[in-house]
Amino acid sequence: MKKTVGIHHITAVAGHPQENLDFYTKVLGMRIIKQTVNFGDPNTYHLYFGDEVGRPGTLMTTFPSPQARKGRIGGGQVGVTSFAVPVGGLDYWKERLQQYDVSIMTGERLGDRLLQFDDPHGLHLEIVERKTEQRSGWTVVGLDGEYAITGIAGAVLYSTAPEKTNTLLEQGMGLIKVAEEKGWVRFQAESPNGQWIDVKREALPVGSMGAGVVHHIALRAADEAEQQEWIDHLHQYGITPTEVRNRLYFQSIYFREEGGILFEIATDGPGFTVDEERKHLGQSLKLPPWLEPERENIESGLLPLQVPKAKGGKG
Repeated sequence: MKKTVGIHHITAVAGHPQENLDFYTKVLGMRIIKQTVNFGDPNTYHLYFGDEVGRPGTLMTTFPSPQARKGRIGGGQVGVTSFAVPVGGLDYWKERLQQYDVSIMTGERLGDRLLQFDDPHGLHLEIVERKTEQRSGWTVVGLDGEYAITGIAGAVLYSTAPEKTNTLLEQGMGLIKVAEEKGWVRFQAESPNGQWIDVKREALPVGSMGAGVVHHIALRAADEAEQQEWIDHLHQYGITPTEVRNRLYFQSIYFREEGGILFEIATDGPGFTVDEERKHLGQSLKLPPWLEPERENIESGLLPLQVPKAKGGKG
C-alpha cells in the first residue's frame, strides 16, 4: 500500500499581515521561514512559519490580506490545526497565552488534553502534548525553549462525506486507523511531526473560504519521483490531481476529495535555503524568478512588514 509519512504543511487565509506575523512569531514563538507571495495571486503575501529551518511537518503557512473577508468554518475544510509541545508544556502555554490576552478553552479528544484558542483572525488552533526528545531550534524572547512548539501535531478534518474521507485516508493515503470514539476517528502516519489526522464522524454543511479558514492541507512526498507515483496512485481511486506546480521550495499537486477537502501533496525538498541563507530566512520578500521582473509593482501593492530579526536561533 502506498502511504504518506505525514503532514507537510497547513495553509490558511488570514487578515492583516502584520497581525498575522506577530501572532505566530511573538506569541506562538515560531520562526518566519519565508516571506513571499501567493504565486497564483502575487498581490497577496504568502508567509511560512515553522522551526528553525522550516522542516516538513513543522510548517504553518498563511495568505494574509487586509481585504480578506471573514470565512466560515464548516464541511470540506480543516476545522482545527494542532501544534505539538513537549510533555509538561500545556500548563506553561495556558499561562503564556493568558499573558497575551488570548481566550482559551481546555478540552479533550481521543485521550488527549487540549488547549484550544483562535488566532487573531478566527482560525481554530490547539496545543497538545507529545512525548518526544525533539526540541525546537528556534525560540523568542520570553519563551522557555523547553516548551517551545516542536511542529504540527495533526489536523482535525470536517467533511461533508466523512466515510468517503476516511476511506481515502486509510486506503488511498496509507494512514493507519488507531482510535475511534465519541464521534471521532483518528488516523496516524509515521512522521514524528504532522503525524495524525482526526475526522469528525458527523457530516457538516459546507463552509466558506475567507480569513480564519484553512485553505488546504498538504501531505508529504519524499521527492518528485514519489510525487509522480502519487499521481498514478490517485488515478486508481478516480482522482485526477492537478499538474505538478513549481512552488520553488517544493513541488506540488492538488486534488479535492469527495468530502470537499482540498489536499496537496508536496515534496520535502529542495527547501527554503534555495534563495536565502539559513541565518536570513524570512527577513526579506523573496520572489520566484518568473515574478522578479514585477517586483516593483508587487511590492507597491503589499503592506510593509516588520519582521523579527534573526539572532542565530534565538528571537
